[in-house]
Amino acid sequence: MADTRALATPLGLKVLTGVFLTVWALVALFPLFWVALMSFRAPVDALAANPLTVLLGPVTRTTSGGVSVVLLALGAVLLVVLYRLPGQFGPDLAKRLALGGSMAIGWLLGAVIFAVGALGLLLVLLPAVANIVSAVIRPIPVLGVLGEPLIGMTMDHYHAVWVKHSFYRNFINSLIITFGVVTISLTVGTLAGYALARTRSNLAFWLLIGALIFRALPHSVLVTGYVPAFVNSREMLMPLWTSPVTGWFFTLFSATPPTLYGQPLAIIVVLVSINQPFTIWMMRSFFLNIPNELDEAARVDGCTHFGAFWRVIMPVMWPGVITTGLFSFLLAYNDYLVTALLLDNQSQTMVPAISQFLNRDTRASDQIEAIAAAVSITAPLFLLVMVFQKQIVSGLTAGAVKG
Repeated sequence: MADTRALATPLGLKVLTGVFLTVWALVALFPLFWVALMSFRAPVDALAANPLTVLLGPVTRTTSGGVSVVLLALGAVLLVVLYRLPGQFGPDLAKRLALGGSMAIGWLLGAVIFAVGALGLLLVLLPAVANIVSAVIRPIPVLGVLGEPLIGMTMDHYHAVWVKHSFYRNFINSLIITFGVVTISLTVGTLAGYALARTRSNLAFWLLIGALIFRALPHSVLVTGYVPAFVNSREMLMPLWTSPVTGWFFTLFSATPPTLYGQPLAIIVVLVSINQPFTIWMMRSFFLNIPNELDEAARVDGCTHFGAFWRVIMPVMWPGVITTGLFSFLLAYNDYLVTALLLDNQSQTMVPAISQFLNRDTRASDQIEAIAAAVSITAPLFLLVMVFQKQIVSGLTAGAVKG
């Protein structure tokens, strides 16, 4: 029997790996942590040169109030619970909410319920419980300090961003574009990936090579070709309205040709065309890990080709679909170049809208509002990771096996 000590990782390698991961985590997470702190501080505290002033926010505590040690401790416990809940109860909840047997609808409804519940717990229940606990321990000589405000905190910047500057409109535009891109990309990518994984034609190889070349092109090159078509779309479509053959049909919808510039639905088509090659490649790699015998067994049992795909293959593919959908979501959600060039100010998404906070004035309050808007953008990303953590890990592992 082999000595297990010979197979163990050397102590030096463990220490080196631990130090590297610690340094990487600090470097990667520090900007997110620091901008989150700044977004809850008054400009005097947020832009102070002393790090302790930014961390504690004394001016903010004096003018707007603060949070206590009790609230911080209860908040940390609640965040840990919220992080673990989706992994334990998410699959069962998605199965119960799967309308018509569709797991995609079940996961979507489950994510909405979790988001609403998490916001209610964090914004309503947590402050109420913290106030009750603080009121109970405040008369106690030593423990009473834990219930007093310690760190300054204000929500004024978030109120200004979402209410005063109507950032919710940019949020709605981002949701429309992201939902459209993810839905179309996954639908086309899943069907195309399955077909390319099961075919033996040489044409599939060249299609994949062409998709890879298209995906490798910089977005700036692709968007440059879309800008003239979007800006001059009304003039380009005018012959369809003036032609005696087609004019009667198109005038039923509008008297004049529409313009594509500033239309979120038109941006969905552009982002899908850019993202689709990557989606097809990922879905094909996942389908290659599923044995062909499953298709053959379903066909023997009487299923059609599409029936075998939908009833047998897709239930096994959900981790891969969720992982691919997450990457599609990130591309549409974080896109700046396409949305900034092809959307006007009234239909901008959240990422380009942040630059408007910095371009208005150079006041300190505008800078902190821009930071609050940036922190608001990251919240849905953390929510997605919390809800789909197990599916993402299993999907990435399955895609890395072969293919």
